[in-house]
Amino acid sequence: MTHTRTAAVAALGIGLAVCLATATFGQGHGESMGPAIHRVENLKWQDGPASLPPGAKIAVLDGDPNKPGPFVMRFKFPDGYRVAPHTHPKPERVTVISGVLMIGMGDKFDLAKAEPMPAGTFGTWPAGMKHFGWFKGETVIQLHGDGPWTVNYLNPADDPRNQKK
Repeated sequence: MTHTRTAAVAALGIGLAVCLATATFGQGHGESMGPAIHRVENLKWQDGPASLPPGAKIAVLDGDPNKPGPFVMRFKFPDGYRVAPHTHPKPERVTVISGVLMIGMGDKFDLAKAEPMPAGTFGTWPAGMKHFGWFKGETVIQLHGDGPWTVNYLNPADDPRNQKK
């Protein structure tokens, strides 16, 4: 092959890869999607949702966890923060960015049944799985999945949305 022909084939391959990447990134979002880079120093942390006890912070990176469709969000929890036994109507996918998530499966908050998920750990469990958690050190986790994202506490008294203000 001549140099010109090789360059043309390479350019065609790169163009095709860009088109495929653009199509893949946009799938599932319902609209065209441009590139986005979320640097940790630029994340906009807000108070966590009403479904979590006070003290949690949230940064939504992609999509809208309150609406149908894919989303990515991060939560920041203070040391010792606890989330009572609950379920989610859709599978949960969690990556621990920093700190330690102590995750337990079951309908009772039992520290002896909690398994540590240190930074770098990924975990997933199916829709409806009863689980609870607490956090060692300030902990940041990233969740991704399909919305809407909700928390259903096993004991209604544990649900912060049921607490009198």
